[in-house]
Amino acid sequence: MRYLAAAILLGAALIVAAAVNSATKDRPEQYLSQYKIYSDGSPLRRPIEDWDGARRRARSDRRWSKWVNEEKRETDEWIAKRRDRVEWIAGWWHNFVSPKDGSFLVWTPDEPGKRSLRSRSDELVELTPELHAAWVYGFRIRHADYMQRAAMLYRLTGERRYAEWVASQLDFYANNYTRWPIEEDKGLSRLMYQSLDEAVLTVRLINAARLLDDYVTAERKQQWNERLFRPTAGLLEKGQQRVHNIACWHRSAVGHIAIYSGDQELWELALKGPFGIRKQLAEGVTADFLWYEQSLTYNSYVVQALAPFFTYAALSGKLRDVSREMAILQNLMLSPLVLRFPTGRLPTPADTTAVPQYAPNVKLMASVYRIFPTLLGLSEAGTGRDWNTLVDPPGEMMQAPPLPPAKSINLEASRMAVIKKGLWQVYLHYGQLGQSHSQAEALNYEAFYGLTDITHDPGTVGYGSPLHRGYFTTGLAHNVPLVGGLGQKKWNPGKLLSFDGEAAQVAAAQPEYQPDVSVSRDLEIQGYRLIDTVKIKSPGKDKTGLVLHVQGRVGLITGTLNQDPDFGSRTGVVSFRYWSNTRTGSYRDRATLMVRYPDVNMKIRFEVPGSFTLTHAVSPDTPPGKRETLYLETSGSDVVFRTIFEPVEVENRESRESE
Repeated sequence: MRYLAAAILLGAALIVAAAVNSATKDRPEQYLSQYKIYSDGSPLRRPIEDWDGARRRARSDRRWSKWVNEEKRETDEWIAKRRDRVEWIAGWWHNFVSPKDGSFLVWTPDEPGKRSLRSRSDELVELTPELHAAWVYGFRIRHADYMQRAAMLYRLTGERRYAEWVASQLDFYANNYTRWPIEEDKGLSRLMYQSLDEAVLTVRLINAARLLDDYVTAERKQQWNERLFRPTAGLLEKGQQRVHNIACWHRSAVGHIAIYSGDQELWELALKGPFGIRKQLAEGVTADFLWYEQSLTYNSYVVQALAPFFTYAALSGKLRDVSREMAILQNLMLSPLVLRFPTGRLPTPADTTAVPQYAPNVKLMASVYRIFPTLLGLSEAGTGRDWNTLVDPPGEMMQAPPLPPAKSINLEASRMAVIKKGLWQVYLHYGQLGQSHSQAEALNYEAFYGLTDITHDPGTVGYGSPLHRGYFTTGLAHNVPLVGGLGQKKWNPGKLLSFDGEAAQVAAAQPEYQPDVSVSRDLEIQGYRLIDTVKIKSPGKDKTGLVLHVQGRVGLITGTLNQDPDFGSRTGVVSFRYWSNTRTGSYRDRATLMVRYPDVNMKIRFEVPGSFTLTHAVSPDTPPGKRETLYLETSGSDVVFRTIFEPVEVENRESRESE
């Protein structure tokens, strides 16, 4: 039954994804064209690997010579001091977290002892088998990276010792591949615990192997294919038969293996198979060029998954076969520009672990300029030195155009909207497109006033932390209504009720927020004020609440709040127990308070017909941070919460002018 339920949910997600993408992504080459560089009408570029030119640059340019010497020093040190071991079994990276607050531990290359681990909030963390296994993941993925670097040093310098070390490591993995047990918990894999990580590792191993083509014998290459790469492709192709970010990594790795081994059948499977790269980008990318799982980190992650494959394909003469898919992927990299707040910070829909995210992601754009030349990417790439810029120079420095001004925009295919007016900018997440990576955050909003972060979504912690499922994915961690202390019960695309960009107003509903519970939210910028109206219809058996998290310091204006240490346990909802310093007061019809931010004081007025309680608490923010939280609660089957934000200096100015 568990697998049947999963299949039903997956089918529903694909139906929704297909529906939102029914607006075909015609002419993807023209999207945000002002940031792209075109050649013969195409924004795509055929990459090169100019090793002769790289050698000239390394000899004649003092800065390049210094960079190459540093690459050699670091790689030589790794080769001399580090080696992988068959007895090391890799674990899940998301378990490499602090037991205190879920923040990631600090990884170091030396195998950890019993009390050598630490995080930003823990000076000493006791080593457990689970943490050691997660450390092995960090070692093995870095080991493969040094294999790539050593292979490139061989191509640059001709020093055979680098080629032989890389080849010996590939021999090691090929000869021992079947000695690692097959992991089945998170896909099928051997070298890694999760099939995703096996795919990421494989891309690096293939890149190292291909750079040795003029060094290794055909027999040695055949052994790598037969003992390592083809068995890996077999495992990866058994999993992720769905549209998903991990599936993109699977198909990318299999596509790498297909090109390296010259296997046309495997190439067709990776690109055109039932859940091949073509389908991933056709159905996984919405008409707004956002990834359907909604976390904006997955926009970048899918680019990171597929850009190496497209680069290898283009280097191998297959650019025409994948040009449409490449154009869509390039837009996946650019599309978050339309969502950024004035500081560049992006909203945080879904279960993002890397917070905050910013746009434009110039480092990502710079990393893929060889196939996706953009003015922003080339401008960034021209300032640094790496293997890409050494073998395929970006050319003259180019002036990037100014970023598009923030504006109101409705991204209905992606279930998101932005309203912008004056200094206010508000992001509304009104629904999800599937269960994958969703949180109980439908109708959540984030807001900036000028450069001031008024309220944001904190994302989540490493998935192995109890805080992930126990708090950050719940309604309590978001600015959403609660019924019975709980938020949204299951993912739902929701319904857009109205959107007026010029008037800076948006309204959306979740008719099935919980069983027999419907919710709507209307956000509107009126002059200097932001007005939020939430309506909840329920059977009335449970308490109805509204959560608001603020990034400033709360000062009470009306009424009295009393210490309420039993608040968390009294609610009966486990997530509330992560709050501390709780104080509660009783009110009728309205409550007004002040929130002090570094650059502005914001008066917040809550209007709730009848009697209600207001609780103030300290709650988890992006680890290891904390923030202040306000929680309103009342009874009834038809409840309206109205929240009015007003900057105090504007209110004072208006008062003076009226006098």
